[in-house]
Amino acid sequence: MFEQCFIYNIQNIFVLSITLIFVLFYEIINGFHDTANSVVTLIYTKTMEVKSSVILSSIFNFFGVLFGGLTVAYAIIHLFTINLLIDIISVNGLKVIFSILLSSIIWNLITWYFGFPSSSSHTLIGSIIGINLIHSFINNISIFNILHTYEIINVLLSLIFSPIIGLLLSGTIIILLRKFLINNSKYAYIHMTPLDYYKRFGIKKPPFWIRLFIIFFSVGVSYAHGSNDGQKGIGLIMLILICIMPGCFVLNLNSSCYEIMRTRNSVNNFKDFYEKKIENEFKIICSSNSYTVDINNVILLKKDFHDNLNIYSVINFVQLLLSNLLDYNSLSFVQRINLRFLLIYVSNYINQILNRSDISCSDKQFLNIINSNILYTIEYAPIWIFIIVAISLSFGTILGWKRVTLTMGKKIGRKNTTYAQSISSQITSSFAIVIASYFGIPVSTTHIISSSIAGSMLFDKVGLQFSIIKSIFLTWVLTLPISILFSIIFYLFFLKI
Repeated sequence: MFEQCFIYNIQNIFVLSITLIFVLFYEIINGFHDTANSVVTLIYTKTMEVKSSVILSSIFNFFGVLFGGLTVAYAIIHLFTINLLIDIISVNGLKVIFSILLSSIIWNLITWYFGFPSSSSHTLIGSIIGINLIHSFINNISIFNILHTYEIINVLLSLIFSPIIGLLLSGTIIILLRKFLINNSKYAYIHMTPLDYYKRFGIKKPPFWIRLFIIFFSVGVSYAHGSNDGQKGIGLIMLILICIMPGCFVLNLNSSCYEIMRTRNSVNNFKDFYEKKIENEFKIICSSNSYTVDINNVILLKKDFHDNLNIYSVINFVQLLLSNLLDYNSLSFVQRINLRFLLIYVSNYINQILNRSDISCSDKQFLNIINSNILYTIEYAPIWIFIIVAISLSFGTILGWKRVTLTMGKKIGRKNTTYAQSISSQITSSFAIVIASYFGIPVSTTHIISSSIAGSMLFDKVGLQFSIIKSIFLTWVLTLPISILFSIIFYLFFLKI
């Protein structure tokens, strides 16, 4: 029944190619939106020419993807319920992925066409939530029992509070710049617009030190954007490869003997922790453990994870598969799939324990380390995926910069952007996005930059164009519910095919 998961024929190769194109197109459109984040201040402060600004942004978007890691990529994947992560290795997995991609792409295109800075993160997360809801409803599974509520709440909170933090922090920097530089005639021009500076000094470009600041932090925003948003495409491509070519990608077949041993030791350590710290539950499970299965020849289906398997059985199965194992290539196709399923199940169970109120901080720290090691050889991505996503994001940066940049640069405030406003918004955005990427938090680059620009103008008392602000805010509010609705509609459509 899982033969369709292998690529045996041209038809499946075609399906793989189409899905990869869809993901890369999603990243290109992401570049459409988020180019404005890094080039708007370069262009409207006359720091660099338009072409040079866009090219510089695309280059550092590329490097941001290449060196950004995978924490955000798998934070997105963890938003899927365990049922969906297990069910992804099937024809249904393709329907899930296509629904998410179409929902995200269509809404991003609509908002880009009208020049409104929308969040690619919001569309992707909303689409995943929609798929979780409809999948659970169709399969008659309680969404509250299996939904990764903790992860979703954290992500939604980060998406809500990141623009607020951007607005306040950018405004604070403006206040400090006004306090220390407004009365200093030597540097008072920092609060001028490029036009005012030209009229007074006859020079189009800002002073050297201001240009240096703006270029440095614009590059920082481009790099941070690539490191955060690029990872979302990487995560989607890994889901596609696991769906269509599970034998090759469910595990990192290049894992070293040490990495496999680290996974095995972590499973053993979790078993010891479970026996010592959750003794009563352990006794109940041991006494009721009567379920056996040939994990070398039978693929464990999602129903096994909910109806028959208990955590103690899972741990025993994992230990059996990893016993004396030196190379994942020596495992059969069935064994590879089962090992991935079982490791995901153990990780999901650890997350449930981490959410309990009776677990101490030291135990939580210990479990987090174990969880990271358990997932290390299944949460990975080959270097070629980083490269093609980086190229797509950079290409989108070059291709679609103009529409949203116009809104960001000229329509948010009643006056043109000053040098101080540009510097404060770029400092805020670059630091906020870098910190979020480091901790694996998927944030909206668009929201942070937009709110940072608005905050700098608001605290600088230059006035905002509230008609445009209302339109942008309405776009933000509608993005989640519309992407949820779109993904549900597309999934129901694909189920009939």
